[in-house]
Amino acid sequence: MKAMILAAGLGTRLRPLTQDRPKALVEVGGHSLLEITLRRLREFGIREVIVNLHHFADMVAEYLKKNGNFGMRIELSREDVLLDTGGGLKKASWFFLEDSGHAPGNVEQPFLLHNVDVISTIDLERIVQFHRENQALATLAVQDRETSRYLLFDGQGQLCGRQAGRDQAPEMARPSRQVQALAFSGVHVIASRFLGMMAENGAFSIVQSYLRLAGQGERILAFRADEYYWRDLGRPGNIAQAEADVERQVVRL
Repeated sequence: MKAMILAAGLGTRLRPLTQDRPKALVEVGGHSLLEITLRRLREFGIREVIVNLHHFADMVAEYLKKNGNFGMRIELSREDVLLDTGGGLKKASWFFLEDSGHAPGNVEQPFLLHNVDVISTIDLERIVQFHRENQALATLAVQDRETSRYLLFDGQGQLCGRQAGRDQAPEMARPSRQVQALAFSGVHVIASRFLGMMAENGAFSIVQSYLRLAGQGERILAFRADEYYWRDLGRPGNIAQAEADVERQVVRL
C-alpha cells in the first residue's frame, strides 16, 4: 500500500513559525510534522510515499536526503503553483498507477492520503479495513466536533453535502432527509480508480470531486474516529497544545 502526504501549503496560519521554513518542518516535541507523519505511515507498514511540495521545497528535499528518507521510498511532487488537495493528488497520480500495466489488479488497490499538519492516533488498519469491507470509492475519517467547515453525511454514512459553519445554508450534492454534520480529520483512504474520475483541472479541492461523485451515486463514506486523539497543527497555539499533550503522554510521537 502507498500513501501521499499533503505538505505543499504556505503555512500562513503557522506564522511566524513558517517565516523561514515550510510547515512540514515545524516541530512538535523535537520531531518535524513530516517525520511524525512518515513514522505513523511506516508503523502501519507503508514503505512508499509521495509528498507534494511548494513552499521551501528544496529545504524539505534536503531534509529527507539528510535523514535517508527515513528508510522509505519517498518521491517528491513539486508544485510551481499551489494546486490544492485535489489538484495536488491529480498531479501525483502517476505514483499510484505506475505498476498497473504490469499487474492489472493493482489499479484497484487503495492508498492513504494524509495531511502533514495533523497529529492523531486514528487506527489506520481499521479505516483501511472499513474501506475495503464497504467497497467505498473513498473513506474519510471524521469526528463529531466543532469546526469551521463540515461535511454532511446521511444515515448510512454516505457523503451528501457540505456546510460552512452550522448557521450557514448547506450545499447538497444529493438529497437526504436527515444529515449529520461532521468534521473532517485530514485522513482519507481512496480507491485507485478514483484517480481516473477526477474531472476537475488546475487547482481544486478534493472535496469538490467527492461531492460531484457522491451526487452520481458513488460511495464516499464516513469513518467515525471520535474515539481517537486528533489535533490540527495549523496554528502556533495548536503546536504548543500538542507539545503539552506529548509531555502529559496523552499522545506519543
